[in-house]
Amino acid sequence: MQDQKLPCVLINSFEGPSGMNEEYIKDLKKHFNLITMREFLENKIHFSQKIQAIYIWGGKPHIDQELLQSLPTLKIIVSPGAGLDHLDLNLIASFGVKLANTSRAVTNSTADLGMALLLASARRILEGNEVATSPDTKDFSFTWMGQEVTGSTLGIIGMGKIGYKVAQRAKAFEMKILYHNRNRRKVEEEQAVGAHYCAKLDELLQQSDFVMLVVNLTLQTHKLIGKRELRLMKPTATLINIGRGQLVDQDALVEALQTGIIKAAGLDVTDPEPLPRSHPLLKLKKVIVTPHMGGRTHQCLHLIKKNMVESILAAVNGFPIPNEVHLK
Repeated sequence: MQDQKLPCVLINSFEGPSGMNEEYIKDLKKHFNLITMREFLENKIHFSQKIQAIYIWGGKPHIDQELLQSLPTLKIIVSPGAGLDHLDLNLIASFGVKLANTSRAVTNSTADLGMALLLASARRILEGNEVATSPDTKDFSFTWMGQEVTGSTLGIIGMGKIGYKVAQRAKAFEMKILYHNRNRRKVEEEQAVGAHYCAKLDELLQQSDFVMLVVNLTLQTHKLIGKRELRLMKPTATLINIGRGQLVDQDALVEALQTGIIKAAGLDVTDPEPLPRSHPLLKLKKVIVTPHMGGRTHQCLHLIKKNMVESILAAVNGFPIPNEVHLK
């Protein structure tokens, strides 16, 4: 039974591996009348004039011109996380619809995972666990070495909210921090973490022991790291990707790892997700792959959901939207 006083919100689905637990659904229903995409498609005439928000969860709904035209009272679309590459921003802006994400909510957890991948790759944690737990292990060889993180050079590509959080963590490891970004940070922000700006990406790639991708996926950054860029990196370097899988030419990465052009990789994102089980990246010991879990902590998910509710309530009540993405 719907409460007619509550705003109607379109949601993709409650089910599937990315669905919601029952407690959270109950909490959402305190604020909204939730309408699934299936319910909407089955009864467009009834719901079209009522839906004021789209809540992206449990998969990425196809938000196209046809859908937007069928929702004349739509005020806002809210999306979890920081990335917006699954949305046509120009199309949404053309309909006068607001957009909000939860980029602030995921900064700490994603930066933590970036450093975890860096440390695990450098110290060969997964390989070490295999050695320590293998039934065939008789002793530990002192010739089995990892790479020191303290004092090494980290190159951060994309110094936004998450990239800056990574720099704060790297400073605690006494790392030399280089960064490449569309816009240079303020001098006082650079000084606070000891970061040095590289106007040219090539400069960063050539000097870094670890290269971490924290940049958004756009037409300009698609396959930003390809064969040429990998060849500029040190043969002892490690590539860490916590942005999007499409930032890297994966075929070139496989070749670079197999031929020793670079040493290792830590990937929280791939293209596609998950990779086919036969993919060579899954077979290489020098690669760590995690299941796009940068924002997957209990604390982070709680904050994501809280932010999304706040943005919808602000939009439908005509208040400033706390997590608005300003569309050009």
